[in-house]
Amino acid sequence: MRYEVDFLVLGSGIAGLSFALKVAEKGKVCILTKDDASESSTKYAQGGIAAVMYHPDSYEKHIQDTLIAGAGICDEKAVRITITESTERVKELILWGTNFDKKSSGAYDLAREGGHSEFRILHHQDNTGSEIERALLEKAKAHPNITIKEKQYAVDLITQHHLGEEVNRHRKDIECYGAYVLNQLDNSIDTYLAKFTLLATGGNGNVYSTTTNPIVATGDGQAMVHRAKGHLADMEFVQFHPTSLYNPLEKPSFLITEAMRGAGGILKTIDGNPFMSKYDKRESLAPRDIVARAIDHEMKVRGDDHVYLDCRAIEKTEIMNHFPNIYAKCLEIGVNITKDMIPVVPAAHYSCGGVVVDENAQTTINNLYSSGECARTGLHGANRLASNSLLEALVFSHRGALDCLNKINDVKFCKEVPDWNAEGMVLNEEMVLISQSVKELQQIMSNYVGIVRSDLRLKRAFNRLELIYKETEAIYNRSVLIPKLCELRNLIANSYLIIKMAMERKESVGLHYLVNY
Repeated sequence: MRYEVDFLVLGSGIAGLSFALKVAEKGKVCILTKDDASESSTKYAQGGIAAVMYHPDSYEKHIQDTLIAGAGICDEKAVRITITESTERVKELILWGTNFDKKSSGAYDLAREGGHSEFRILHHQDNTGSEIERALLEKAKAHPNITIKEKQYAVDLITQHHLGEEVNRHRKDIECYGAYVLNQLDNSIDTYLAKFTLLATGGNGNVYSTTTNPIVATGDGQAMVHRAKGHLADMEFVQFHPTSLYNPLEKPSFLITEAMRGAGGILKTIDGNPFMSKYDKRESLAPRDIVARAIDHEMKVRGDDHVYLDCRAIEKTEIMNHFPNIYAKCLEIGVNITKDMIPVVPAAHYSCGGVVVDENAQTTINNLYSSGECARTGLHGANRLASNSLLEALVFSHRGALDCLNKINDVKFCKEVPDWNAEGMVLNEEMVLISQSVKELQQIMSNYVGIVRSDLRLKRAFNRLELIYKETEAIYNRSVLIPKLCELRNLIANSYLIIKMAMERKESVGLHYLVNY
């Protein structure tokens, strides 16, 4: 099937939905999502969204906190744009129906997390992302100009090379005409032509064996842009959340929000001794990269599988009011957090790099925009400050939407795009080859390209990955497409970019920690 829409949105989290609501006034919008519409990283965001709301907080304080966390690698212009527009974007989110927790006085009940100098995190108990997703999805489903299609997997962006043109990496005029999409309901490959395409496909946490990301987070947008010869940057900066619930059989890993440390939770070794003072004067409230490395070091030195987060000093009423889901989840595995310490371990959580965009969310490919975790705006630098990610998605989707609306009368559909050619392809019956390659890749990345890296480990990872890449391309070039095969290809592309950029950065900074430097 061929479809024509003014705005094609790939992804149904906060980035995709907020963009869609902005542009729907001026054209037809189609949101494609590879699973159920509610299944996105947004849904799993517990802690909240950072914004300057009240005195004594200020934009300058929030800007400085972000720059410090980013370890000197942030794009200061992107930081200033994001923070100074934070209040307006959050107010808009509230107008769209998002409920944030309030005090009895009616003021918002702001939390404080690691790296923040003030209380500025708006939250809805410990499931803020789920509340935001609910509100935006309801609003989008009710809009007459927005169509949401589930079980639709974007395979590739359509650019000049699909028209038979040779496209080299240095061209400035690569254009996006839409996307080829695998309809999982009937296994057809549909052609979506669009004036503008927004990538809001989320992160790539599933390149690692332990991650808090949902299983749909396989770096699809990043891989598609890489194949289309667009620019990506900062992929080496992968944030590991210090505290995911240690429960080896569960995927994705359940997140124990940083707000629990903000409320008084203390990290301790298996034998009950606090250890963070050895690593940072801020102790358990140090930025995530420092805390994750400290936990990783303690586990390796001691030979332990996890550490503990001791939240027994937090009032039981506060736990029930602010962290009811964490309380219930821990009870499921026999841990009563009012009486027992929580076993925790670091897990891949957030990619600070991704598709390079300008201040209007425009990528290096014309008419292609990107927002959310798959984009690299420059806000996070070498390490994301807690609760800045939902805010970043809101701000850049807003700016991208305004930019598209300014250009919509100047952009035409490209009618010459051919449909997908699947001639001669056969059904791949060796699913074990795909599933085994995914496991191998995740082990390589977790063991060699994790929290602490070395030149030798990176070289070994690169060599091992090359073999998986060649085997997978051989299968891909003869097979009828299925999502698992496409996801494996995308995980390989993301792993390659992470390793390559990690090998090129000859210093330890932020989330990229090399023992050689």
